[in-house]
Amino acid sequence: MHIVYVSDGKAGHRAQALGLWQAMQRALSLEISFQEINIAEMAVFPLFVAAFRGQHSAVTIQPDYIFSVGSHTQLRALLLGRVYPQAKKVVLMKPNYPFACFDTVVVPKHDAVKQSNNVIETQGALNPIVNQHEHQAERILIALGGGSKRHQWHTDRVLTTVTQIIQANPNAKIIMTTSRRTPADVLRSLEATSDLKRLEIYPVEQTPQGWIFQQMQLAEAVWVTEDSVSMLFEALTAGCRVGLIQLERLKQDRITQSVDLLINEQWVSRAFSMKDLPQAQYINEADRVAHLLLSK
Repeated sequence: MHIVYVSDGKAGHRAQALGLWQAMQRALSLEISFQEINIAEMAVFPLFVAAFRGQHSAVTIQPDYIFSVGSHTQLRALLLGRVYPQAKKVVLMKPNYPFACFDTVVVPKHDAVKQSNNVIETQGALNPIVNQHEHQAERILIALGGGSKRHQWHTDRVLTTVTQIIQANPNAKIIMTTSRRTPADVLRSLEATSDLKRLEIYPVEQTPQGWIFQQMQLAEAVWVTEDSVSMLFEALTAGCRVGLIQLERLKQDRITQSVDLLINEQWVSRAFSMKDLPQAQYINEADRVAHLLLSK
């Protein structure tokens, strides 16, 4: 079996495709080949030409599945499906095109799409994490995001919450990391704040790919700023107890409602102490989607 992933190069999108591919391998207990092709290698006009020839020069093995994630990948995935009509087209987001154009649409519940036979709803976006049950007691990971179209970032408020987490967990080993959206003044403020000296700080620029996933496997609890919804689900999938660092909301939408639902269902909490966080949940959406996909 071979999968071609039409990629826009974005790490978050790639994580979804990798998560589903790896889950399919686990489901079948066999090696499935995987080829990532960037959209830069798949100009639209040559794809039309390739449809007549039944072959695209970038594709090394005839695919059984074509994955796409990201708005700019969908048309190319559909055209590649014309080149290889036997391949099943799987889009891992709410598509810009009619759902019937794809064999399977994998979409988070917060997108509130209409139910149909080719739609699989998930709790959050898929990811490649599997709970390895290596969590260390009293180990905390704090992951900071940044401002977004729905959240206003206030460094002083975020660091006040971080201080409260530190003070509420006096015996914990606490590691903190940033994201590429985290404002530069956060690290400067950390250097000047004595209350935060217990932190081990790893800026995102100094961490290798996959580092944060490894840290989630070790942490008993993870606190995430509420702008980072995908990271909330990654921490839940890793089997961590999850806390939420509140940000000022600029607007309410389906994304913020999904966070509120996690709070109401006691999957995550705004508590500062680890003992007040909900117990770890079992969630493995990639495996569930893989089994549904392969059963079709």
